[in-house]
Amino acid sequence: MGQNILLLTLIALPLLGFIITGIFGKKLPKLVTVSIATVAVFSSFVCALMLFNMNNKVQYVHLFNVVHFEDFKLSANFQIDSLSIWMTLIITGVGTLIHLFSIGYMSHDKGIFKFFAYLNLFIFSMLLLVLGSNYFVLFFGWEGVGICSYLLIGFHYSDEEKGIENSIAARKAFIMNRIGDVGLLFALFMLLNTFGTLEYAGIAAKINELKLSGMALPLVAISAITICLFVAATGKSAQIPLFTWLPDAMAGPTPVSALIHAATMVTAGIYLVVRSNFLFELAPFTKDIILYIGLATSLIAAFIAMRQSDIKKVLAYSTVSQLGLMFVALGMGAYTVALFHVTTHAFFKALLFLGSGSVIHAMSDEQDIRKMGGLAKKIPITHLTFLIGTLAISGFPLLSGFYSKDEILAHALMESPVLYGVLMIAVTLTAIYMFRLYFLVFQGKFRGGNELESHIHESGPTMTIPLMVLAVLSVFGGLLNLPGIFFHDYTHWFSHYLESTTAGLNEIETHHLESSKSLILMVAASTLAIGIMIWAYINYAKNGKLAKEDSDLNAWEKLSNKKLYIDEIYNFLFVKPLEWISKLIYTYFDVLVLKNGVFATASLIGKAGSITRKWQSGFLSSYLFWMLLSIVGLIAYYVIKIQFWNY
Repeated sequence: MGQNILLLTLIALPLLGFIITGIFGKKLPKLVTVSIATVAVFSSFVCALMLFNMNNKVQYVHLFNVVHFEDFKLSANFQIDSLSIWMTLIITGVGTLIHLFSIGYMSHDKGIFKFFAYLNLFIFSMLLLVLGSNYFVLFFGWEGVGICSYLLIGFHYSDEEKGIENSIAARKAFIMNRIGDVGLLFALFMLLNTFGTLEYAGIAAKINELKLSGMALPLVAISAITICLFVAATGKSAQIPLFTWLPDAMAGPTPVSALIHAATMVTAGIYLVVRSNFLFELAPFTKDIILYIGLATSLIAAFIAMRQSDIKKVLAYSTVSQLGLMFVALGMGAYTVALFHVTTHAFFKALLFLGSGSVIHAMSDEQDIRKMGGLAKKIPITHLTFLIGTLAISGFPLLSGFYSKDEILAHALMESPVLYGVLMIAVTLTAIYMFRLYFLVFQGKFRGGNELESHIHESGPTMTIPLMVLAVLSVFGGLLNLPGIFFHDYTHWFSHYLESTTAGLNEIETHHLESSKSLILMVAASTLAIGIMIWAYINYAKNGKLAKEDSDLNAWEKLSNKKLYIDEIYNFLFVKPLEWISKLIYTYFDVLVLKNGVFATASLIGKAGSITRKWQSGFLSSYLFWMLLSIVGLIAYYVIKIQFWNY
C-alpha cells in the first residue's frame, strides 16, 4: 500500500503544480509561482528515490478500468519495476535541476508562470509514459509530451524578431512527431488483434505460453508490430528520416532544449524499444533496421555538427548523433548498454545545454560562436562545468561518457569489426566538433566587440548550482556500470539492476569482452580523445584559428554548414507538393463545391423565404381565408381517406 500511495503521489504532484501554476500563477508573486512548480517536481524526485529504495519486485497499481468486457479489458494501470523507476529518477532529477535553472534564466520573461506550468505538464506526461503498465497509458503520455513540446518550442511565438520562426519550428516538431505517432497507433491496433491485450506483462506471458506449448509464434505480425514501434521511436528520438525537427527545436528557450534533448522527450523512443524488447528479440529483421538507421543517423548528424556556428545547433546535432549510438546498441540487443548511455547522456548533455544557456545569458542572447571567445576568465563556473561536459561527451578517460561509449564500442566489436570501425568514426567526429565548440567559445580572444564584452557576467546561483550538480554527475556517472577490469565485485551494477525485472535481458549481455581486449579498447578511446583535444587546442586556441564565415567555407564545410541540404530536399519532395495539392483542393473543392454549395443553399433558402413572405400580407381577411381553406382541405382529406379505406 505504501508503494501505491508513493507512486500516485509521484505522478500527481507535477499535475497539481501545473494546475496551480496555470490557473493562479499570474495572480501569485513570481517567486511563489516558480517555487511551487519546482518543489512539485523535486517532491516527485524524492518519492522516486523512496520507491527506488523500496523496490524489490515488480508491482502494479490499478487506477481505474477504461473498458471492461468479458474477454477484453483496458485499464489505467501503473507498473513499478527497475526500468520505470530508473527512468523516473532521470526525468524528475534532471527535471528539477532544469526547473531551478529556469528560475534565473526566465526571470525577466513576462510569461514565466505559463512557462513553468508547461514544464510541470511535460514532466507529468513523461511520468505517464514511463510508469504505465501498458501501451494504452504510454500512448497518453506519448501524446502529452508531443503537445507540451509544441507549446514549449513555440513559447516565444509573439516575439517581434523570431516569433514566426519559433512558430514554424514548433509546427515542424509537432507534424514530424505525428508521423511517428501513426506508427504507434498501428502497432497498438496490431497488438490488440494479435494478443488481445496492451499490457506489457500480458503480451510477454502470451509469448512465453506459445513458446512452452510448442505453438508457432506470429512472427510476421510481430515483425510488423516492431517496425511500427520503431517508426514511433524514430519520430520521438529523431532518427533518419524524422530527425530534422530536433535542431529546429532550438527555437525554444534554452531550458526547454535541455529538457527535450537531454533526459526526457528524445529518450522516449529508446524507452519504448527497451520496454518492448521481448517483441524485438523475436524480430531480427527489425533489429537490423534499427542498427543501420542508428549508425547512419550518428554519422550524418556528427558530420553536420562539424561546421555549425550556433552554439545550440552544435549541441542539437550532437544529441541526434548520440541517439544514433543508442539505437545502434538497441539494434545489437544491448538494451542495458543503451540505457546506460541514456543515463550518462542525460547528465552531460543537460549540463552542456544549460551551460550554453548560461553563455547565452552572459552574452546578451548572442548564440553565434564566431562572436565569442576568451570567456573562460569572465564566467569561470560556466567554463569549468562546460569543460567537464565536453570532456564527458568526448569520451575523456574515467568520465561518464567514456564508460558508456566504451560499452557500445565493445558490443560493436563483438558484433562486427566493420561496425566498430564506423562507430569509431562517429565517436571521433564527436570529439572534434565538441572541442572545436569549447575552444572557440572559452579560449582565445573575445570577438564580439567592446560593447558586448562589457556586459558579460557570470550567472546567478539558481543557474550555476544545477551546472555544478550535473558536472559532478558527469564525472562520476560512469561508476554505475564499471567494466569487468575494475573492482570485480562492483562491475556492471546497472546491467544487473535492470535485468532482474525486464523480460529478455537475462539472455542478452551475459557475456562481455575479455579484460585484455576491453583494456585495449579503453586505451585506444582515451588516446583518441586526448589526441583530438590537443589538436583542437593547437588549431583553435594556440594558433587562433577562427570559425570561418559562410562565404569562406570549402565544399565539405559548406555541406556540413548547410546540413547536407536535407531540409531543402524535404521541402522539394514533400512540402511543395503538399502545398500544391492543398491549393488545388482549396480551389476546386473548398471554393467551388463547399463554399459555393453553402452559398447556393443559403441563396435558395433566401429565395424560398421571399416567396413565402408574400403570403404574410397582414390582412385579417386573408388569414381567415387561408384558415378556412386549410380546414376544408383537412376535411376533404379525411373524407376521401375513409371512403378509400372502406372501399
